[in-house]
Amino acid sequence: MKVSIIGGGGRVGSDAAFALQLGGIVKEIALVDMNADMAAGEALDIRHGSHYTSSQIITSSGEYGVMEGSNCVVITAGLRRKPDESRLELISRNVGLFNTILDGLKSTQLAPDATILVVSNPVDILTHIAVESGITSPSRTIGLGTVLDTCRFCSLLADHFSVPAKDVNALILGEHGDSMVPIWSSANIGGISLSSISGFTKEVGQSIFDFTKKSGAEVIRLKGGAGRAVGVSIKEVVEAIALDSGRVLPVSSLQSGKLGISDISLSLPTRVGRNGANEVLAPAVSDSERDALHASAAALKEVLGQVKSAV
Repeated sequence: MKVSIIGGGGRVGSDAAFALQLGGIVKEIALVDMNADMAAGEALDIRHGSHYTSSQIITSSGEYGVMEGSNCVVITAGLRRKPDESRLELISRNVGLFNTILDGLKSTQLAPDATILVVSNPVDILTHIAVESGITSPSRTIGLGTVLDTCRFCSLLADHFSVPAKDVNALILGEHGDSMVPIWSSANIGGISLSSISGFTKEVGQSIFDFTKKSGAEVIRLKGGAGRAVGVSIKEVVEAIALDSGRVLPVSSLQSGKLGISDISLSLPTRVGRNGANEVLAPAVSDSERDALHASAAALKEVLGQVKSAV
């Protein structure tokens, strides 16, 4: 399988490429970036490690031509906030850049059958815009969504309770943003309900969730930008596509009625395979969790309306 990463010279794109190299599942990785030298440098650095990792074709370019024949296109390119710039202004600028990327993909037709994985933020809004663009079928257009938030959440719970991170099963759904929703009702450690774990209280859980929400900002404060956990999260989704595994992941996709949510893209548990979102699942949730997911959908619809009015 060939994977192309638009924005592959940046921190997130290059970390995703490195994670995919370590995974050894995909056959070819192409890095595309406006800064062609940066993309070339990242590609060269990754190729230098091939002897100890996996035999893959690693290419790069400042032009879209290198993406020809891609089975999956990962979009990580995005803009940073300017001083005194509002969130909506930043979103509008990113939407403009994103539409330029979509136009480039449409006009070149280099990867007409590729599954699109949106990573750039605001990921749910951009995923929905990609769906509406008709660049490919809605199911083949997915966003990273709350895969990263879920990964962070489980890892932080594991740290607090001193258990292996892989033993923690807890979901964050809805928006990748302020209105994200922790699904406490099904959270467990090794099959044991989190509420039964010694030391767990609602206050402890809320504290861990609050830190999960601000973890990205904290990493940016400490080291200038997040990349490692994002790269690993991208790898999980891309490899589910490559292997056509049907793995259940909380990716963002167009919602069509599960839990009563429609006409917006956000994260619910989803079977991911070669065709993208194979099936959206409706998890058992509490009434308060359902209400919070509806509120998350409403918040996203409001922002989407504002973006469309501003563009």
